[in-house]
Amino acid sequence: MTATMHEFRHSAFVAIEDIQLQSALEGATHKFGSGRTDALAEVPEVEAMRDHFKKVRSATLSQLAHHLETFEKNATAAGAQVHWAATGDDACRIVLDIAQRHGVKLVTKSKSMATEEIHLNQVLSKAGIEPVETDLGEWIIQLAGDPPSHIIAPAIHKTRHQIAEMFTKETGQQVSADDIPGLTELARQVLRQKFLAAGMGISGGNIMVAETGSLVLVMNEGNGRLVTSTPPVHVAVVGLEKLAPTWDDAAVWLSLLARSSTGQALTIYTNIITGPARPTDPDGPQEVHIVILDNGRSKLIGTKYEEVLQCIRCGACLNACPVYREAGGHAYGNPYSGPIGAVIAPLLFGLDKYSGLPHASSLCGACKDVCPARIDLPRMLLELRADEVEQRVLPWWESMSERAAAFGLASPGLFKYGTALIRQMQRPLAKGDKLNLPAKLNPGQSRQTPALAKRSFHDIWQSGELDNKNGGE
Repeated sequence: MTATMHEFRHSAFVAIEDIQLQSALEGATHKFGSGRTDALAEVPEVEAMRDHFKKVRSATLSQLAHHLETFEKNATAAGAQVHWAATGDDACRIVLDIAQRHGVKLVTKSKSMATEEIHLNQVLSKAGIEPVETDLGEWIIQLAGDPPSHIIAPAIHKTRHQIAEMFTKETGQQVSADDIPGLTELARQVLRQKFLAAGMGISGGNIMVAETGSLVLVMNEGNGRLVTSTPPVHVAVVGLEKLAPTWDDAAVWLSLLARSSTGQALTIYTNIITGPARPTDPDGPQEVHIVILDNGRSKLIGTKYEEVLQCIRCGACLNACPVYREAGGHAYGNPYSGPIGAVIAPLLFGLDKYSGLPHASSLCGACKDVCPARIDLPRMLLELRADEVEQRVLPWWESMSERAAAFGLASPGLFKYGTALIRQMQRPLAKGDKLNLPAKLNPGQSRQTPALAKRSFHDIWQSGELDNKNGGE
């Protein structure tokens, strides 16, 4: 999937016309947003905590190689096996090799953006290994064949009626869309059998704690514990930036993560995994493998885009973004949507393939305001737009029109002459203070383009009419 300018605009227009999607987006993002506000309000000196966390994330990235080596040493000492994946293909090969060595035919997975990023499910399926998503939202979109629509609510675009229809088709059992407990019970029955039969469990990872070599996973469903403890082998695929040097740093991370994402003081399940099961443990995997994923992240270290790696995937910026709340997640053409996706996708997957995303923003700054790490996403969106100009990524006709506009705006005389000319040319199309443009010439489509005023503010100002109207004040 890609999201060029044309593709993003088309997908966004389709989403805006989808009344069901608009209702779902409005309800969910409002709930998450208000929950965040209420949850953070309960924390003493929360702004100071955010400032501290910003410093922690920045300092960690400045010494990332050292902290990663410390994590590898301590995780290995605890019995885990650490693998390094330079690319997504490398990560897929590592996971596939582990599965094939153990003769695995069925894999259960907990929610993981990293595995979505590298298309791991497709690789496993092609090799004859069945991957089953066990997070309820992820299982729903897997049945539907859809990508996730939100970082923390992947099935936000599905109604209960659509879900009931999919469940009935998948299981052969008729279930009512009005019976929510019945829907979840049916999902539980099906997935429980998968947990027991799986030869390998795959997860992501929210935090790698270098101090003890521990992996932290947070979730609001118990599926994560079943995925990481029931199968004999557990494999975690984690982006190299998800690292906290100490447990004190991880504690601040956890305090802000749940509050920023779902409005909870702490997620229902906070799992800490330090190596495989010990002989005295009642359950747990015999092997734990941690695949540390680069896939373009390390090339951002030391650049003007390093700050984007401070993201903890809370989804707060999506809930605050006016563009995401109208366009939805699928318009972004990759697993990372909203403001963070508009920055990270072009950087990781290619600016040419995702040229529309840096423009998927009003630059209102709401994303920066709500980010627990205060990541300056508006700045980076502008930087990416500048990169597009330098790299000549935009279509020639759009680039030419932008250059022509810049030339005209830089010259007061030319600007005044041009606007006067447009006032004359718009007369046949003007209807009151609006222009009756053909659909192809109207970028807004759902709203009319305003006509230029008969006189400019500058002309009125110079004439002195404003002074006269205000009594010379």
